[in-house]
Amino acid sequence: SKVAIQFIEDFVHQPFERRIVKNGDKLDLGNGHELEFVIAPNLHWPDTIFTFDHKTQILYTCDAFGLHYCSDSTFDEDLAAIEADYRFYYECLMAPNARSVLSALKRMGELPEVHTIATGHGPLLRHNVVELTGRYRQWSQAQTKGETTVAVFYVSDYGYSDRLSQSLAKGITKTGVAVETLDLKSADPQEVQELVGRSSGLVIATPPAASAAAQAAIGTVLAAAKEKQVVGILESYGGDDEPVDPLVSKFRELGLTVAFPAIRIKDTPGEATYQLCEEAGTDLGQLLTRDRNIKQIKSLDAELEKALGRISGGLYIITAKKGEVKGAMLASWVAQASFQPLGFTIAVAKDRAIESMMQVGDRFVLNVLEEGNYQNLMRHFLKRFPPGADRFAGIKSQPAENGSPILTEALAYMECEVSSRMECSDHWIVYSTVQSGRVSKPDALTAVHHRKIGNYY
Repeated sequence: SKVAIQFIEDFVHQPFERRIVKNGDKLDLGNGHELEFVIAPNLHWPDTIFTFDHKTQILYTCDAFGLHYCSDSTFDEDLAAIEADYRFYYECLMAPNARSVLSALKRMGELPEVHTIATGHGPLLRHNVVELTGRYRQWSQAQTKGETTVAVFYVSDYGYSDRLSQSLAKGITKTGVAVETLDLKSADPQEVQELVGRSSGLVIATPPAASAAAQAAIGTVLAAAKEKQVVGILESYGGDDEPVDPLVSKFRELGLTVAFPAIRIKDTPGEATYQLCEEAGTDLGQLLTRDRNIKQIKSLDAELEKALGRISGGLYIITAKKGEVKGAMLASWVAQASFQPLGFTIAVAKDRAIESMMQVGDRFVLNVLEEGNYQNLMRHFLKRFPPGADRFAGIKSQPAENGSPILTEALAYMECEVSSRMECSDHWIVYSTVQSGRVSKPDALTAVHHRKIGNYY
């Protein structure tokens, strides 16, 4: 693609043979192998092209339709084994580009029947092509139905701009807000202006100060920005970043609301940095959806609210550690679900920070709170933590065998592993099995949570 050629020129700095192709162009390799190209920008790079071989009916899709899953199977014959990872991969890399996914699927529909999808990650798709491409369509349509859109601007070949902005975009999509990403270096000024005009929020991963094209694009963003929009700025850690403070000041002067403190990155980004970006994105999305959510809460019938509120539950703290990142959540929607194996379910809101640490195969601890001795823990974990904050500061804990924190004041704890997840509107129903557990006070009772109304926590 034209964008790919520009990237390569910046890398090699010497002449090379090239042929720029557009959507629908064909290249005859002989022996019946005629390649047809499908432009699929932002899946998940600006220069992505799908390639279809008419002889073998194989579609090569780079990152799209892939998953981070490794086994001895070359193909997708075991759908149940891969579908959880397939969804998680979509959420991380494709959901922030849902509109681009739908555009690519539309172009794919113009091809003859696709026999196999050869992805860049995970097994090749042969047995479930229709089913798995259909899921991309379904998820992307749901993602783009939101009334609210956030524009995320980054520079794909600079520093850590792409990965950081992708984490932030993932956090935004968890709140039900649509995201559109755009590379500042290769973006058309008209495209930038139109995207800013229809967006409720703007996110900018700072471009290199020396890039004339990126600076011109930033100027276009500033010219098109308007009051009542929200904005978030983060560094790209590329060595020559545009300073964040003057940029934040310019948006403030235009009347925009800053959604989160500018993210300044002083060391090579690690897991904690990406988690900070995801949480900042969730904060931005929640800010944009606050009024809508309040309206929905008020719309439910009063008697139904009261009746639903009479469903009580225990009080628990879910704690997890994944790599260097730790998380926690106060939970009351917990219920035992099976004897063989011992298992239970938890309802986890999609926009909870800990949701990313409760994928299939992840491990965590269920801490049971004690009746008459839970207020301190409940107050602490009900607080709204700023992005990247340590949830366990000032709380006594010790590591479980699976690495997750056990709260010292808990009545009991269980070490658990996520076995499956079911999507349920604004929550995930997470089914987990129990590996081990202990009760610290055998005669004490579990704290119980009674609500008056049932349409919010």
